Amino acid sequence: MRVSGVAVMGGGRNGRGTLVRTLALVFLATLLWLQFHVASLTSRSSSPPSGNESLLMLVPQELHRFLKDRRNSTAGSNSTAGISGNLTISELRRQVEKANLEQRVFNEEAFGPLASDAPVIVIQVHARLTYLRHLIVSLAQAKGIEQTLLIFSHDVWDPDINFLVQSVDFCRVMQIFYPYSIQTHPHTFPGEDPNDCPRNIKRESALVKKCINAEHPDLYGHYREAKFTQTKHHWWWKANRVFDQLTVTKNHVGMVLFLEEDHYVAEDFLHVLRLMERTCKHSCERCNILSLGTYLKTYNYYADNKKFLGVNGVLQKEMLRGLKRHNGIIQGGFSTYQGAQLVQAAAPAWAFQLLPNLYNHYQKAEVTPWISSKHNMGMAFNRITWNKLRDCASKFCSYDDYNWDWSLQHIAQGCIPSSQGSGGLSHIQSGLIAMVMKAPRIFHIGE
Repeated sequence: MRVSGVAVMGGGRNGRGTLVRTLALVFLATLLWLQFHVASLTSRSSSPPSGNESLLMLVPQELHRFLKDRRNSTAGSNSTAGISGNLTISELRRQVEKANLEQRVFNEEAFGPLASDAPVIVIQVHARLTYLRHLIVSLAQAKGIEQTLLIFSHDVWDPDINFLVQSVDFCRVMQIFYPYSIQTHPHTFPGEDPNDCPRNIKRESALVKKCINAEHPDLYGHYREAKFTQTKHHWWWKANRVFDQLTVTKNHVGMVLFLEEDHYVAEDFLHVLRLMERTCKHSCERCNILSLGTYLKTYNYYADNKKFLGVNGVLQKEMLRGLKRHNGIIQGGFSTYQGAQLVQAAAPAWAFQLLPNLYNHYQKAEVTPWISSKHNMGMAFNRITWNKLRDCASKFCSYDDYNWDWSLQHIAQGCIPSSQGSGGLSHIQSGLIAMVMKAPRIFHIGE
């Protein structure tokens, strides 16, 4: 009996010990799991954000929609192959023709008719969707953008790009489509004809082969490549279309600013464009083209700004008093885009006349002959300049170079009459005199 009693007593102790050990193991396992889970969450929250997350953090929440793909999207990168939505070539051409005939201005009901002197911004678009998204985000944040008309000029019909452009709701928007693109003419000029001469074929071999244009290689011995020449053709067609064919710009007398899909604009680029335009009228009649961009990799805005901050304070106060007196002279109301800013616009010209040395110290632009490799980004001109360019159409189109900007420089030096009027560089004879921002307001973000 005792043995049994002892045995029973021992079994109870072993059972309780096992239970305690089990509970301890469960507690320890739970504690370890919690520590691991918390550490995982901590490391996850402290890890640097991805590239896309970093970009989104820099963009206002309400503009994230421009950076996101639509549902059933067919593209999500900067590919160069356009997607036509499974349309046949004939259907594609009909869509392009229909859109060009319609000349629809999106958001006109919300923003009203375009003022005759308001900026028109023309964007040449190929198929790099991601770059275009960021350009649109930058435009959306620009001051005064609601007064403009954005014209997107496409050489690729892409449903995703069309959807993005038509989702722009912060200003008037129009789409035009280059009707002679490689996409709409894949097997015939101006696209790639099967009988085109290969780029690097020797002239003698081309003559034997009897390929198209065999007798006329370019200056470097190469033959035409449609993918390169299309850009020049598109640029010239686009300019003609905007100035001479669209109803909405028929009576436009303001500046037309030319951008590309891989550009990015500063928040004050329209304000600066307006100041440049006014300064040209008052102080540089020779200037007939404006350039807001540069290919500089960096620019020290802070250091440049300190130059003016270091100017004698007495002179600054005198200038401010003079500006106030000058502003008091101008009275009356204004109904045009430019009229509302007349007082502010006149200030640079007045400042130059009163204190030329001080003005030269803080001026932010320079005057120079237009150079294609330096001043082709974010350039703007009006109808007067366009008429001079158009008169040189034959020389522009026949110049042996597939770059539109080099062709433009060619006619500036050999066809357009030398720009006349007040302003610097009176000793230089050039058809295009540019006013160029020292601190750029338009940037190149593409490859």
